[in-house]
Amino acid sequence: MSHKTSESELMGKIRDDDYEIKSVNETMDAPSGDDQDPDQRPKKKRYHRHTLRQIQEMEAFFKECPHPDDKQRKDLGRELGLEPLQVKFWFQNKRTQMKAQHERHENAILKAENEKLRAENNRYKEALSNATCPSCGGPAALGEMSFDEQHLRIENARLREEIDRISGIAAKYVGKPLSSLPHLSSHLHSRSVDLGASNFGTQSGFVGEMDRSGDLLRSVSGPTEADKPMIVELAVAAMEELIRMAQSGEPLWVPGDNSTDVLNEDEYLRTFPRGIGPKPLGLRSEASRESAVVIMNHINLVEILMDVNQWSSVFCGIVSRAMTLEVLSTGVAGNYNGALQVMTAEFQVPSPLVPTRENYFVRYCKQHIDGTWAVVDVSLDNLRPNPMSKCRRRPSGCLIQELPNGYSKVIWVEHVEVDDRALHNIYRPVVNSGLAFGAKRWVATLDRQCERLASSMASNIPAGDLCVITSPEGRKSMLKLAERMVTSFCTGVGASTAHAWTTLSATGSDDVRVMTRKSMDDPGRPPGIVLSAATSFWIQVPPKRVFDFLRDENSRSEWDILSNGGLVQEMAHIANGRDPGNCVSLLRVNSANSSQSNMLILQESCTDATGSYVIYAPVDIVAMNVVLSGGDPDYVALLPSGFAILPDGPGINGGGILEIGSGGSLLTVAFQILVDSVPTAKLSLGSVATVNSLIKCTVERIKAAVKCNSA
Repeated sequence: MSHKTSESELMGKIRDDDYEIKSVNETMDAPSGDDQDPDQRPKKKRYHRHTLRQIQEMEAFFKECPHPDDKQRKDLGRELGLEPLQVKFWFQNKRTQMKAQHERHENAILKAENEKLRAENNRYKEALSNATCPSCGGPAALGEMSFDEQHLRIENARLREEIDRISGIAAKYVGKPLSSLPHLSSHLHSRSVDLGASNFGTQSGFVGEMDRSGDLLRSVSGPTEADKPMIVELAVAAMEELIRMAQSGEPLWVPGDNSTDVLNEDEYLRTFPRGIGPKPLGLRSEASRESAVVIMNHINLVEILMDVNQWSSVFCGIVSRAMTLEVLSTGVAGNYNGALQVMTAEFQVPSPLVPTRENYFVRYCKQHIDGTWAVVDVSLDNLRPNPMSKCRRRPSGCLIQELPNGYSKVIWVEHVEVDDRALHNIYRPVVNSGLAFGAKRWVATLDRQCERLASSMASNIPAGDLCVITSPEGRKSMLKLAERMVTSFCTGVGASTAHAWTTLSATGSDDVRVMTRKSMDDPGRPPGIVLSAATSFWIQVPPKRVFDFLRDENSRSEWDILSNGGLVQEMAHIANGRDPGNCVSLLRVNSANSSQSNMLILQESCTDATGSYVIYAPVDIVAMNVVLSGGDPDYVALLPSGFAILPDGPGINGGGILEIGSGGSLLTVAFQILVDSVPTAKLSLGSVATVNSLIKCTVERIKAAVKCNSA
């Protein structure tokens, strides 16, 4: 800690004056070698001080994009009258200063925590000196009360106070406090989450009949009045377990194969001996932990997690659908502190070969004394009489800590028990490693989406983005349209049962999934019969190389049959984050075919440590001009197609170090095509065969081109 403090003090010497960087042209003024007169004093190096306007402009740009690329630095330097290298040095200095501020803040937190622990230790010592004998009430002799026993008594008293406080929520539903309910009186003095142990999937009277499609989430109803006090107690105990899971180190957590903390199950059972009950037969435990600093205010993060629509939108690649069945508490003091809601959700991987994971759970949000927020989920499977349930959610969620300058530190814990025997073999390594559903994917997605949101709210737009975008409103409209395109693609590409698609059998291939739906009253889709085709396969090429190939407009003609070999030109480019692959583009296809001449394509590419997407959709030129002028993008009809790229599991790089995605790639290809503009028309087998051939031909082209480029 002293080493970190001294380093922070050194970094803390960086002030605004450090933005004075040496001018590139002036570095040549000083003589060198034999040309320098030994009697002549060396010239004093001259420095260039930025003007107030230059600093203000770069400060504003930094808030939106801390890592500008070469093009952005060049455009910004031209606007401000600076060399690109000067801009580069300024941003480097600024990032160093921000890092130093974060380190000073973390040191202050560690110091405060140290003082807190010292004070708590003194209180324990005083409590031990004043301890009384539990039998006679007299002073306790040395050895009659252990330090652990005293600690547990204080902890139990704190938990009892918290349950009494939360019982007020249940009182308004059942008309009496928790302690007066006979079926809960034996649980009030317990620290466990022991509410779903022996009755997993066996109780009745809480949900409706399962519909004919087998859709579990649609058949689940809200809890009964008698169950709500039990849910409250379960949520309180789950919150305690989440905090301990998030803050504990070894031996509870051990380093995993992909730089993610992995749970030591034996130590977990010793630490939480009762939990939510023993693991049901046939289920496999899967637990992981990950932390990151994200560019979003802690209050906004809490709002996203507690609003089911925002949560589903931000994590659209993971949450295929979700809904809130009942809100038991909206929180206190105008925020989500104490909010409690019963929810259902379906979690997915972007592939039809990976079954979704359905959960019925309670979500509880709480602000702690130190200002940290925590949001925890825990399954309510004991309230759902379904022996077919294949996933149970133990206390999972995140801790959110406020940092300076609108940043937040997030510690995420994922802990589930799942039956994944129906999982396709090619996806088993990536799922078992935690890259598919684990904490690393949640945190990586959150980090990328926070950067995207910051980009959409940017007011300082680089000149390069404005080649066809006429206003900041047009930029926001284009990003909003791309967001809807990505959400639509993610919803339809997985194995979710949320969409009203019908699987067709006459596809001619078991590898390609072909489905159809009728679009009539949706303004965001063209009316008529829409055909969707999707397939997943393994390719022995690293994910980054596949991603770079698919997102590059210069290589598009090598795989895109619909572009008909035409020249593809990028008309607009909006950066979405630090990685140059995170961007929204507007492409023009200049095809020799007159029917496809000057076709526009909206494309968004995004990547993080756990996977990548390249999603695109043809757009009408007239409608797109309205969007670029700041018009409403919700009425632009889109049929998104694209690719989802996942690593095939942890791999070993050339240096013998474990690295995500250093092996092969799992590539999912999906198309949506309007085969008839009349919604009442019948689908012909010829249309199915055409789409099936299209996707097969695209896959063959991608395999050939990527392998050739990587040779």
